Amino acid sequence: MSPNQPGQMPKLPIPGVRNLIAVGSGKGGVGKTTVAVNLAIALAGLGHKTGLMDADVYGPNVPLMMGINQTPMAYGDRIQPLEQYGVKLMSMGFLNPGDRPLVWRGPMLHSVIQQFLRGVDWGELEYLIIDLPPGTGDVQLTLIQTAPITGAIVVTTPSDVSLEDARKAVHMFHQVKVPILGIVENMSYLVCPHCQERIDVFSYGGGKRTAQQMQVHFLGELPLNPAVRIGGDSGRPVALEEARSVEGAGFLTLARNTVDRIRELGPQEGPKIEIED
Repeated sequence: MSPNQPGQMPKLPIPGVRNLIAVGSGKGGVGKTTVAVNLAIALAGLGHKTGLMDADVYGPNVPLMMGINQTPMAYGDRIQPLEQYGVKLMSMGFLNPGDRPLVWRGPMLHSVIQQFLRGVDWGELEYLIIDLPPGTGDVQLTLIQTAPITGAIVVTTPSDVSLEDARKAVHMFHQVKVPILGIVENMSYLVCPHCQERIDVFSYGGGKRTAQQMQVHFLGELPLNPAVRIGGDSGRPVALEEARSVEGAGFLTLARNTVDRIRELGPQEGPKIEIED
């Protein structure tokens, strides 16, 4: 598919937004939303104007993890994002609260992604983090084909199953000419609370090896810790603790590495998309 085909929206910049960062994974269950939420909070904590767009339309967990569940207001034809912990937010969970499922097909997904990108008054942002659904489906391609993505972060765990799917995600971003900011290894290890010994629950070093093999950057390891889960369930993510905890410090390091990678890339032209039908 060519970006110049009839009916496809041009890849226009989002007014006021300098960098769009897609956070994706090849499979579910790797903590992708946890990484996206804590990355956004860590970037805001570093003084960057940051937004978080929950593009996981079928499983929008950002409202729960950010501890906010209100209905956004609209002024004219512009939706006003909610704000929590210094991060501007938009999620389908704000518009379709509770346990009601969405049963939507491709065209409806395309419409809501465009509404979240261009119908929300994001204001001036240095970074808009986009939490993608797992996999390599319609939402990912809609976003990539219509928005100038600065770069993508691929989340994995050290296990071979997760790494196999992470490689698919990296190949997808390569295929559509989106720069890879790097791979981050989540649930990398567990520190025993009794003896302080490191336990490699899901194997060891797979994320770093995969990054080296695929010639992309490795953005770091994030530990497996009950505090991360508790923070997400309670609406107070561990990144709020920043350097006061090992878990918070890990996300702060991830944020700094992400900023460094974007600076290395420099000004980017909108990538050209060529996807075979």
